[in-house]
Amino acid sequence: MNLEKQSDFKRKLNVVDLTLLGLGSIIGSAWLFSSQIAATYAGPAAAVSWVLGALAIGLLALTCAELGGALPHTGGLVRYPNYSHGPILGYLSSFMFFIATSVVPGLEVEGMRTYASQWFPSLGAANPTLLGWFVQFAILIIFFLLNYWSVNVFGKVNSIITFLKFVIPIMTVIVLLTQLHPANFHMHGFAPFGFSGIESAVSTAGIAFAFMGFQQPIIFGSEAKNPGRTIPLAVLLSLGLATILYLFLQFSFVGALPDHVVQKGWSKLSFSSPFADLAVLLGLAWLANTMLADAVLSTGGTANIYMGATARGVFAWSKNGTFFKIFAKVDKKTGVPRPSLWFTFILSVFWTAPFPSWDKLINVASSAAVLSYILIPISVVALRRSAPDLHRPFKLKGISIIGPLSFLIASFIVYWTGWQTISWLIGLEMMMFIGYLFSKKIIQASKIAFAQQIKSSIWLIVYCLAMIAISYLGTFGGRGILPAPWDQIAVIIISLAAYYWGVASALSTPAFEESDGVELNAKKEYA
Repeated sequence: MNLEKQSDFKRKLNVVDLTLLGLGSIIGSAWLFSSQIAATYAGPAAAVSWVLGALAIGLLALTCAELGGALPHTGGLVRYPNYSHGPILGYLSSFMFFIATSVVPGLEVEGMRTYASQWFPSLGAANPTLLGWFVQFAILIIFFLLNYWSVNVFGKVNSIITFLKFVIPIMTVIVLLTQLHPANFHMHGFAPFGFSGIESAVSTAGIAFAFMGFQQPIIFGSEAKNPGRTIPLAVLLSLGLATILYLFLQFSFVGALPDHVVQKGWSKLSFSSPFADLAVLLGLAWLANTMLADAVLSTGGTANIYMGATARGVFAWSKNGTFFKIFAKVDKKTGVPRPSLWFTFILSVFWTAPFPSWDKLINVASSAAVLSYILIPISVVALRRSAPDLHRPFKLKGISIIGPLSFLIASFIVYWTGWQTISWLIGLEMMMFIGYLFSKKIIQASKIAFAQQIKSSIWLIVYCLAMIAISYLGTFGGRGILPAPWDQIAVIIISLAAYYWGVASALSTPAFEESDGVELNAKKEYA
């Protein structure tokens, strides 16, 4: 199969650029807040939450890496379900990805302003002043322009920023390790809130959100050099390096807390700037100032990356045929999807309006991201069956085990976010599905018969409705009618049934378009 069809995107990003794109997304505002939030949910056992989160997202990343290498298409993560199951799944996946990524640039820029207010109070701390809002707006313009000029400029700027912001967390770990209090790791018990606390931290402390940054090498697939090799390698490198760093950050944060702080109880931790405030308590003002400077840099770097990633997700949504055609246009000179970038910029400004707290928005973003990625293991298996001749530079071994296991763990991450988030998010997805049914006549025509589209997607609707029901009846923010562990056993049963149903309902021939640069010898069976 020929995947080298000429496109308007420019292949400028090497394996280092792609790895740093992943790292730059993973090491954003999460490193500044997540260690404290995880500790309030899980106590010293928060490190277990990071391991659990890394394993869960790692399994998803492995399945994504296979398709990222085989089909290096811009916004690939929202295109693969469209290829394997048709427009409805591509549409729902695109929408969830859009929710997950569009909030990030504005959210991270607000973080920049919050930390900068330590030196410039006139910007506003918890809420921006008028001056603070205009500063946020100006920063978003800068990131917009960095993305607007060319992917090469964007990639090199990001590489420099990511390298710099990687140094400060490492230095923080080294310094805090000299301040360890071993008693902290068993005060009030290693896992004072039980395993449910460990589970909750994965979804609600920003752990799952942080690791979602692994997607960036895949999102920029059409701009990668030698994508069959560099994309899978960059995905695995960025996730592995970030996991090591976050484990050390969590360990050093818990260990360095003064005795009088821990004695109040883990749920009482309430630093506004966790690592910087901790450094001040330890008499390390120089480290606090250094971390505040890095906080501005880290959040800014992540905002810059997600500005480009969201634009490419919107581009992919349009290429799926279920969003406005104008957003599928790419500037031939720069290789940048500029209409999508303009749309992303406007959304970024919108998300700087007053919204719930960082952890609540991250909770929504994490769940939305997982709901979009949860389809990938099914797409991997489905495309192995319907496109067996597709060249796969990285072919994941053990997919018969890793596929259903990654889908199951992703389901748990969604369930652990709790009833309040699940009911809102899945309810919104159901509204989008109903909206598709009523607007199918004005959506770009598909070669796939509408009855086949329904047949290939109805399993997801049943799965979502079942997850809402379990969440309402269960113990994570629900009514508690279905007690532990029966609620999680129910998640297992529903997830495995949905996984195998989803695989069985895939298209017999992938929904590749000529412009995708994929040639199939199989006979097409579209209506």
